[in-house]
Amino acid sequence: MTSKESEKIFGNEKSVARLGIIALEGTEELAKKIDYYLTNWSDNLDEPVETFLIEASCPRFSSGDAKGIIKQPVRGLDLYILVDVANYSCTYNMFGFENNMSPDDHYQNLKRIIQAVSGKAHRINVIMPVLYGGRQHRRNYRESLDCAVALQELQAMGVSNVLTVDAHDPKVNNAVPLMGFDNIMPVYQTLKTIFRTVPDINFDKDHFMVVSPDEGAINRNMYYASVLGVDLGMFYKRRDYSRIVNGRNPIVAHEYLGNSVEGKDVFIADDMISSGESMLDLAYELKKRKANKIFSYVTYGFFTNGLEKFDKAYADGVLSGVYATNLTYRMPELLERPWFHEVDVSKYLSYYIASLNHDLSIGKVIDPHQKIKALLEKNKK
Repeated sequence: MTSKESEKIFGNEKSVARLGIIALEGTEELAKKIDYYLTNWSDNLDEPVETFLIEASCPRFSSGDAKGIIKQPVRGLDLYILVDVANYSCTYNMFGFENNMSPDDHYQNLKRIIQAVSGKAHRINVIMPVLYGGRQHRRNYRESLDCAVALQELQAMGVSNVLTVDAHDPKVNNAVPLMGFDNIMPVYQTLKTIFRTVPDINFDKDHFMVVSPDEGAINRNMYYASVLGVDLGMFYKRRDYSRIVNGRNPIVAHEYLGNSVEGKDVFIADDMISSGESMLDLAYELKKRKANKIFSYVTYGFFTNGLEKFDKAYADGVLSGVYATNLTYRMPELLERPWFHEVDVSKYLSYYIASLNHDLSIGKVIDPHQKIKALLEKNKK
C-alpha cells in the first residue's frame, strides 16, 4: 500500500493505543491476512510494525479442562480478539478421545483469553463474525436466550466493542445498549467477486433480478436490489407448526411473491447455508419459473449435510454459482468445487480495526455506497 493510501486510513489522527491482535484457534488464516494489511498501513507511522499479532493459546489437560495463556505483554494495548465459533475442524483430546470443538468450546476459550488479559489491556474488542448463539436470538415459549446472555456476559467482563458480520438478527444488540456493537455487511466485496468471476454478467433491470429466500432476509436483499436498481421478489416459507425437527418447524412449501423471473439471472442472498436444503429448493422453484442463471450468496457456508446435492444442482444447470466469505471455516473439498467462489473480507475487517483504533468514524466502512456506485460504473464501461 502506498503512503498516500496509508494516510487515507490513518490520516493525522493518533491511535487510541498501540494495536494488538489475538487470533484464537481456527482464525489464524484470517488473522494473518488482516495483519498483512495493517502492517503495510503502519509504514506511514513513526515506528512501522512488523506484526500486530499477539501469541496466545488455550491448552487443555487430559481431563478436558483448559486455561487461557497470553505469551506476550499486552499492557496498554488496544486489543482485538478474533474468534470463529463455527470452526468445527479444531479438535482437542479428552480421556483419550479426540473431540471436535463446538461453538460452546470456542466461546469458553474467548472468555479464558479475556480473563488472561485481566485488566492489563487499554481496551478489549471482540471480532466474532459468526455471532455465538446467533440463531437462538429470541424467545418462543420456555427457551433460553443464548446470544443476548453471551453479549451481556462479554460486557460484564470488560469488552468495549463487539463486531459481527451479517448477524442472523442484529436487533439482539438491544441486550447490550451500553456496549459498542457493529454489524457489517460485505455487499461491496460480494459484488466485486461476482464481477471478477462472471465478467459478462449484466446488472440491467431487464436481465437481472434479486430474490429474497424468506421474509427474514428481506432487508439484505432489498439493499442489493436498491443499489443495483433491479426488481425484488420474495419467497415465504409455509411451515408445519405442529412438529419440531432438528430444533425447527419443518418447511412445507416455498411460496413466491413478485414479478416474473423468466429469462432473467437471479441473485439470492442469505446469512448462511446450513444444510442447504432451503437454498436448493428455491433454485429448483426458480428454474420451474424459467429463470436463467441462478447465483446464491451466503456470508457463511457451513454445508452441514455435505456437497453432493449442490454438485448435482450445478451439473443439472440449476445453480450457476455459490458465493461465501472466508470469515469461517470452509472444508477443503468446498474450495475445490467449480461452483464455489470465495469472498475475501479480510481487508474490510482491517479497515474497521484501523478506524476504531484511531477513533475515526466507521460510517464509510459500514456503508460503502460510493464504492459500490463506482464499481457499477466501471462495469458498465
